[in-house]
Amino acid sequence: MTRVLVIDDHPVVLRGTREILETVGATAIVPAQGIAEGFQLYRKHKPDLIIVDLAMRTGILNGLSFIRRLRLHDQQTPLLVFTMHSDPVIVSRALELGANGYVLKDSTAEEFLRAFKTVRDGKLYLSHDLAAEVAFNQAREKANPIRNLSLRELQTLALVAEGKPYGVIAKHLGVSYKTVANVCAQLKAKFGVQSLPELMRAAIQHLPSITRLGEVPEGQDKVGSDKSP
Repeated sequence: MTRVLVIDDHPVVLRGTREILETVGATAIVPAQGIAEGFQLYRKHKPDLIIVDLAMRTGILNGLSFIRRLRLHDQQTPLLVFTMHSDPVIVSRALELGANGYVLKDSTAEEFLRAFKTVRDGKLYLSHDLAAEVAFNQAREKANPIRNLSLRELQTLALVAEGKPYGVIAKHLGVSYKTVANVCAQLKAKFGVQSLPELMRAAIQHLPSITRLGEVPEGQDKVGSDKSP
């Protein structure tokens, strides 16, 4: 029997996923309505496969963070992302962090089952359309601007990636609202974007370089050399 941990904070999706998987037979479903509960049930049940949504109520990075944290301890358990997000940047990050498959919630039940069986059998799954978009996006990616950011810019960008507003970022970093606004203006210029949502998307794109809040990649500025406002 295949034990499947399904992490999604929408009860309707959990019920629908259970109904689809029950058609496969010999499948035990363990539902979790959030990342914290997901980790608890993962440790308790040691599932044979994990299905996780990315867009929990606290933001898309919750799902990506779950994948990263899981892979720090478990490189073996197959993981299938089941989400509404088709952005090739998001897809690429999920795969780079350790997902074995990626399927969209507007897919047919047949495709979902195909993705499930493929990942269960130890293979990678990505729909043809998503694969083409990811390949095109990777082909046009530019040099990683993370390398040229100061510590304060890195810390601010990490919080932007989590969807935090300026006021929350300012409180977390112990600086003024105006300072955060100025730093974000500098970040927008460096990433070539115009709006905060675009900056958040860019931050997600470079997520592997910001593995922990405020962590400085090797060779980056130290606290004492931070020159940003």
